Amino acid sequence: MYLIGLTGGIASGKSTVATRLAEHGAVHIDADQVARDVVEPGTDALRQIAETFGQHLIRPDGSLDRPALGAIVFGNASELAKLNAIVHPAVLDLSNSYIEQAQTHDPNAIVVYDVPLLAESKLPRRFNLIVVVHADDETRIERLIKHRNLTRSEAQKRVSSQATEAERLAIADIVIDSDGTLAETLGQSDALWARLVELSRASTA
Repeated sequence: MYLIGLTGGIASGKSTVATRLAEHGAVHIDADQVARDVVEPGTDALRQIAETFGQHLIRPDGSLDRPALGAIVFGNASELAKLNAIVHPAVLDLSNSYIEQAQTHDPNAIVVYDVPLLAESKLPRRFNLIVVVHADDETRIERLIKHRNLTRSEAQKRVSSQATEAERLAIADIVIDSDGTLAETLGQSDALWARLVELSRASTA
């Protein structure tokens, strides 16, 4: 197995790269989806959230009221830290389970772990390679305004709430520049896949 850590700021084009690599045959594990999985009805993490922040966050169908939880933790560092202490270990455990499943299914799999907050998370370095999808802050702000109908102020707040581009680039082994056209980003993704295949083969030779 060859394990890639793929990261990038909001509206950087990371999902485009992840989708392209999956089309080529990579096993795509989306950390955002894992984070949703660990708070499904009946999970231990959801129980801890209710105990910590209040039973009113559990809807009648047993699911988490995400907007209500967001209202509690957004902009409140101490409350966010409490939530992260519950969710992050659960995400790590389930992610490891998914990675192990991929390896069991195909020992030569190229696994792309798609994690937006890799620079912030301080995850133990277990990746063979870290790929950062980079776009300038202004490019990302314009994309958020255009595609998510945010105001400029809202978009700037989303961008500034994450790690800086410099912090992300500091952990990169490979950088994909997505400031250009979609075709250019896809072309870089295709070239990356070819390189990953070579590196994966070399690591098992």
